[in-house]
Amino acid sequence: MEKLLYDKFDKKKIADLPRAFFEGKIVVVVSESEAERAVDYLLSQDIIGIDTETRPSFRRGTLYKVSLLQVSSRDVCFLFRLNHLKMCASVKRLLEDTTVLKVGLSLHDDVAALNKLEPFTPGNFFDIQDHVKEIGIEDLSLQKIYANLFGGKISKSQRLTNWEADILSDGQKVYAATDAWSCIKIYEELQRLEATGDFKLIRQEENVQESISQEG
Repeated sequence: MEKLLYDKFDKKKIADLPRAFFEGKIVVVVSESEAERAVDYLLSQDIIGIDTETRPSFRRGTLYKVSLLQVSSRDVCFLFRLNHLKMCASVKRLLEDTTVLKVGLSLHDDVAALNKLEPFTPGNFFDIQDHVKEIGIEDLSLQKIYANLFGGKISKSQRLTNWEADILSDGQKVYAATDAWSCIKIYEELQRLEATGDFKLIRQEENVQESISQEG
């Protein structure tokens, strides 16, 4: 069945969509030995999703370095607490690896933030924001892209929480893991749609014209 996609997804429709979230295993990484094991696992995969979180600042002139690096396979997500680990050797090895595809959203910003911890040479990264344009989707936010492709809502309620808290809440863990994992889902669905052409793109102008004709 042909999938209907929109060049611009109506944000007002997202609230009524069923919630989508990562249901796999979440592992919090706070030591270098844990990081080494996590990276060994991640680099054994064919694809991983990646994202970062930074403690929000509510005071002018106060900025924090990236607090969390979340990296997910299809069923396990590791939360690297960089406020404890910094840019340890294993994390750097992961980021510089050129063999495993690492997909994310707005990766330029993430790489810039991670580089402030310690300079590194980015490995095999793929930015979804560049990819969605190829099938006509103009939205750049993860929430809108996911809603457009899968009809699900990714909650952003934890985005402005304290990512340097002593202990991350369950809500924070699921939020962070979902953002990384969903990048894999989006990438693979875009690959499928490009290969099959099994979609119809509806442009916002067409919706407006249709509404006008119905009202008339």
